[in-house]
Amino acid sequence: MKFETKAIHAGLDIGNPSKSIVPPISPSTIYEINADGKTDGEFHYSRLDNPNRMQFEHLVSALEGGADTAAFASGIAATQAVFQALKPGDEVILPEDVYAGHRKMIHGMMSRWGLKFHFIDMTSLDTIREHITPNTRLIWIETPSNPLMRITDIRRVTELAKSKGILTCVDNTWPTPVNQLPFELGADLVMHSTTKYFGGHSDTMGGTVTTREKSEIFDQIRFIQKMGGAVPSPHDSWMLSRSTRTLSYRMKGHNEHAFALARFLNEHPKVSGVYYPGLESHPGHEIARSQMSGFGGMVSFLIKGSREDAVKVVAGSKIIKRATSLGGVESTWEHRLSTEGEGSLTPETLIRISVGLEHPDDIIEDVAGSLDRI
Repeated sequence: MKFETKAIHAGLDIGNPSKSIVPPISPSTIYEINADGKTDGEFHYSRLDNPNRMQFEHLVSALEGGADTAAFASGIAATQAVFQALKPGDEVILPEDVYAGHRKMIHGMMSRWGLKFHFIDMTSLDTIREHITPNTRLIWIETPSNPLMRITDIRRVTELAKSKGILTCVDNTWPTPVNQLPFELGADLVMHSTTKYFGGHSDTMGGTVTTREKSEIFDQIRFIQKMGGAVPSPHDSWMLSRSTRTLSYRMKGHNEHAFALARFLNEHPKVSGVYYPGLESHPGHEIARSQMSGFGGMVSFLIKGSREDAVKVVAGSKIIKRATSLGGVESTWEHRLSTEGEGSLTPETLIRISVGLEHPDDIIEDVAGSLDRI
């Protein structure tokens, strides 16, 4: 079954006895227990399982090609569950330019769990190898990275990790399974902030962790999901399933529009650099082309000028909204350093744009008009 067909049909029959084409939302927090003390089916208490959550988890597993998925209330909650599944003394290798929210969560929360984190250049396999110790338990891969668009060779990193008995988890939020399938490249776990492209309409929060195969680490992640309680509501799960039905077609538009904007920016006299892996000039282009079927809807670029000029450009748009998130049908952009704060490697003249599904000519015209302000 092809990807587009899976996206539309997978999971529809789970917890749906009426066989409705559109499954109902199941808001009940509790399910009746039989007279013998046992419950029918898999439902008992909604924190533990809910039909809508199970539908969405099955759908994500089908699209990523994984064995099972645990859904969470946010991407941060999903990532935190992966780290919480480790043991005190374990070490984690991450990109030095990892998503700022993850860095803040690690420094502010997870470091207290007795874990050690190494933030390094993940584009270099030699650098990764140098940081592996007998206590290294997990390598966290984010490719393309946020917002510098650095590319990590997933195949080579997972091969190295497997030779050392180390787990790998890929944050696949930006590419989505439409553009990148980490399990086919050797990854053990895949994480998503489903708030972004899975939701696709800037109105629902969520996160997922998918496992390539049944494993002890995933059993622990599932336990943390159920007992930690950071689960998506039935309504959010239903919304995410509904939006995911159109994911493949939305991503085709995001890919196309972002590529068009990247080419325009690459020739603009007021732009000093464009970070987009689809451009042949990108240093990670060949690796990206080998592991991605499309290059995504995110573009970062540097303007010629000052931090103040970058802020002025972002303030000058008429269509593009000034907002920090991404993956919606509407285009959004921001002066990224202002959002990331302490520890960021982001240049002060960098603007990050989530390219939406407006007509690409209108997006380019809006960006051009904003650049004319400096």
